[in-house]
Amino acid sequence: MDESKYNEEIEKIANLMIHDNVSIDEEDSNILEKYKNQIISDCNLNDEDAMKLVYETLLYRKLKNSDSGDPLEKGGQFGAGFS
Repeated sequence: MDESKYNEEIEKIANLMIHDNVSIDEEDSNILEKYKNQIISDCNLNDEDAMKLVYETLLYRKLKNSDSGDPLEKGGQFGAGFS
């Protein structure tokens, strides 16, 4: 998947999580399953890669809620896959 599509998927899933009022610190795999399945459907990824994208989305949301800077730029500081 190219970088643009990857970043678009993170934004899409982040917006779904916000709409569903999912905490940025959510760890319950039953709750996160919905987003994993959406990513599998959207991007044709395997379970493991889809779950990685779910966790990157949570990290993205944390960075987006931080006090300063662009979360896509700051992601590089934390080794996140989005850029």
